[in-house]
Amino acid sequence: MGDAVKLKSGEPDFRFIDLFAGIGGCRMAFERAGGECVFTSEWDDYARRTYETNFPADEGSEHIFRGDITQVHVDEIPDHDVLVAGFPCQPFSIAGVSKKNALGRPHGFQDPTQGTLFFDVARIIEHKRPRAFLLENVRNLVSHDKGNTFRVIKQRLEGLGYEFHHEVINAAAVVPQGRRRIFMVGFDRSVYPDGSGFDFNKVELPAVHPTMDAVLYKEDGTEKVEPPYTDEHGAPAEKYTLTPRLWEYLQNYKKKHNAAGNGFGFGLVTRNDVARTLSARYYKDGSEILVDQGPDRRPRRLTPRECARLMGFPDSYVIPVSDTRAYKQFGNSVVVPVVEAVAKQIAAHLDEGALAVPAAG
Repeated sequence: MGDAVKLKSGEPDFRFIDLFAGIGGCRMAFERAGGECVFTSEWDDYARRTYETNFPADEGSEHIFRGDITQVHVDEIPDHDVLVAGFPCQPFSIAGVSKKNALGRPHGFQDPTQGTLFFDVARIIEHKRPRAFLLENVRNLVSHDKGNTFRVIKQRLEGLGYEFHHEVINAAAVVPQGRRRIFMVGFDRSVYPDGSGFDFNKVELPAVHPTMDAVLYKEDGTEKVEPPYTDEHGAPAEKYTLTPRLWEYLQNYKKKHNAAGNGFGFGLVTRNDVARTLSARYYKDGSEILVDQGPDRRPRRLTPRECARLMGFPDSYVIPVSDTRAYKQFGNSVVVPVVEAVAKQIAAHLDEGALAVPAAG
């Protein structure tokens, strides 16, 4: 494994698969919880490049990487203890639904390209019977289609013989952004006839509640130089400062919507603030999170490295793609410490109360 994410050594405590893997945030979290990833699926070539740069296959590794999960036969997937899937959220997200409504396009399960991917997850769970699963999605999943979408998911998974626990968790306890996501955890009732004992109330998030000071480049000369994100002194590169034209446009846009009583417009942050949710749209103009550079300078965008920090990735994480791709990738990712906290609670219950059936391996 590469230096970027070498997290533990020795024998793994459990085996897991990483579906809709993106750039590996869930993998990093579950490896920190003691697991070994034996199968990954990610269809986007640029996300795969970032993933494989940070999680190179060890010599002799039996890890399997596949693209489109809809084209994968269940027999290709190794046995595993935990299935992890952050299935695509755009069909259910507030922004995604609003956009598709405006364009007259279907959303949720009616979205033929992404909305039905949950059923591929269910197909794999049904055939591979992992001891447990973790699914992650946007909080709007609960209310989408008047609750019908969530009801279908819950009934399908319970119908497969799994406990079903869910919780909306705000990542603001561990990173300086408001980011609420729903986490769904299940344990196989045939393996845990008396119940797994899993409880979201036992998930321990370190209550750090950081501000943007934990993310933004330091101004005391201690920030490492990392071109193209910084200049030779470790300060943010000038290209991240907004052009006069874009800054004027954003100010006028906000004034117009404020006058109309809407809350739309840019979000300006200082070191003492907590940011809005970083989204995959950040590459367009960066307006949702702009850094105040004082009265004499125009605001700037976050650099991709600062976006990585905002999602809980370590500075050792390698970013091998363009800024545009990086912004999309981190905006679509999970907050690593949040998933890690849930993963550790899942791991703690894998053997607790389980019947004597062999673990995957």
